[in-house]
Amino acid sequence: MDRWVGSVAIVTGASAGIGRSIAEKLVEAGVKVVGIARRKEKLDDLQKSLASKKGKFFPYVGDVSKEDDIKGAFKWTKENVGPVSILINNAGIVRLSQASTFETKDWVDTLNVNVLAVGIATREAIQEMKKNNIDGHIININSIAGLKIGSFEQMTIYQGSKYALTAITETLRLELAKSGSKIRMTGIHPGGVVTEIFEQLSEKFDKAALDKMKTMSFLNAEDVAETVLYALSTPKHVLITQLTVQAVGEIY
Repeated sequence: MDRWVGSVAIVTGASAGIGRSIAEKLVEAGVKVVGIARRKEKLDDLQKSLASKKGKFFPYVGDVSKEDDIKGAFKWTKENVGPVSILINNAGIVRLSQASTFETKDWVDTLNVNVLAVGIATREAIQEMKKNNIDGHIININSIAGLKIGSFEQMTIYQGSKYALTAITETLRLELAKSGSKIRMTGIHPGGVVTEIFEQLSEKFDKAALDKMKTMSFLNAEDVAETVLYALSTPKHVLITQLTVQAVGEIY
């Protein structure tokens, strides 16, 4: 990670869970991290907790479902911190619904955050990296649900959005490679992770799903953050294209 010391990273969904852990690990490694999220108090708390670390954390209040907020975050970062070298597309939402009875807004919200926001942020990052001759690294926090269909019946649009993200990550990697760019593109696919969102969702699953979840093994947010540092720390000529990480004993 030494080559990233002093560089600038943007982490979306940085206020809690996986995003918070990633921001913590990057700041500890000496990176200047701009964390984007909607909850100011959570970002401010994170900034205080990282004040004595090697790098520095900069809170930015924004909603990644809004294109202007994403573009504003990149503009603010460039003007106040520096050009971005690392982008971690972590923000994501889950809306439970059956394929035959879904609410349209749930699907639109999911696609806006899990797919479109990733595309917009990645576009902004690539353009800035190229403009500043930075061989940066973009990491999309995906899900095991973006590689295979599970048996949870209410996850239709979530799994659809994650499959879309898998395809987008790979097509962007190929696009960059064919253009001769050295910008690296990685997709990380965690299995079940105990986070704030997971705990909120568990209250909405039906009994059969809850009973199944009680038998499963889970990762914690820090485990996923460690995989991000692993992908970033590989030599410049090495690219982790897709990385799957699951808890030992997980059944998915």
